[in-house]
Amino acid sequence: MGMKNRGFGVGIIGTGGCMPQKTLTNHNMEELITDTSDDWIVKRTGIHERRFLEETESVRPLAVRAAVEALEDAGVKPSQIGMIIASTSTPEYLCPPLSSVIQHQICAEKCAAFDINAACTGFIYALSAAEGFITTGMCEYVLIICAESLSKTIDFKHRSSGILFGDGAGAAVVGKVGEGFGILRSTLGADGEGGNLITIPCLYHTDEDAEIRAGRRINSVWLHGSQVMKFASRIMSSCIEELLEMSGKRLEEVDLIIPHQANIRIIENSVKRIGADMEKVFVNLHKYGNMSSASLPVAVNEASREGRLSYGDVIIIVAFGGGLTYGAHLIRWGKQKA
Repeated sequence: MGMKNRGFGVGIIGTGGCMPQKTLTNHNMEELITDTSDDWIVKRTGIHERRFLEETESVRPLAVRAAVEALEDAGVKPSQIGMIIASTSTPEYLCPPLSSVIQHQICAEKCAAFDINAACTGFIYALSAAEGFITTGMCEYVLIICAESLSKTIDFKHRSSGILFGDGAGAAVVGKVGEGFGILRSTLGADGEGGNLITIPCLYHTDEDAEIRAGRRINSVWLHGSQVMKFASRIMSSCIEELLEMSGKRLEEVDLIIPHQANIRIIENSVKRIGADMEKVFVNLHKYGNMSSASLPVAVNEASREGRLSYGDVIIIVAFGGGLTYGAHLIRWGKQKA
């Protein structure tokens, strides 16, 4: 997407996040998964702990709290929201959509609401959709909520995937910001040929789906770790390079890179490919693991609240996910301090 010449920018003006109280350390995972250890997990993923919902808990209250926090941070009332976009790859209900449940819970009466599933890239896709609705004048403000309950898809007999995931919710309010601020450049894409590299069957499954799960729980998450790592390292670095080329900016002009929090080795490989320093990269996966689409908004929220984002900073957010989907935004941070 090229440079916008419209008299205003569209950007994130408020953020929020909420995680379950239950924390599972790597030592807890040793009790659940055979042939694993804290050292083995940390070396391969960088993850030290993750948050899990209790079996009887729903992710919806987390999504609502994240949404309310983002609205308060933005100084926007629920009645001012024109659109709610919810992203989840772990829907508790196929119907009703999570977005309409949140709409009712936060009393955002009569606004439009829909869900998307772009897996871990959901926040990137939702942000592009929100920009479009605001640019056309259809909405003044769009609320994005990414909520995931991946713990409920884990097969703890599958070591390589069982250690990776966590639950949580992140939210952002998107609205108009000053001209030259907000989203400056964007890139979105997908590689459906690799769709079978990350799967969570729902209402149908193939013989292959059953075979790779060795007769165990069919609606569990499965991924081909080595191929996903190769794809992710390549695509995240190429997305960053594409944004820099489109914008004419140099890497030195970027203040912070916030990548999808999947695996520290993927992040380090991507950063190495573009010649960046890890000091320029925000990482919180050691606390939460991979929360799919919730990872990015939670990371943006924490970066903002920890003082890593200042008005006028140039940042890149980038993600990849099942599908295979990928995308990134180059943003000049336009959120004024509260």
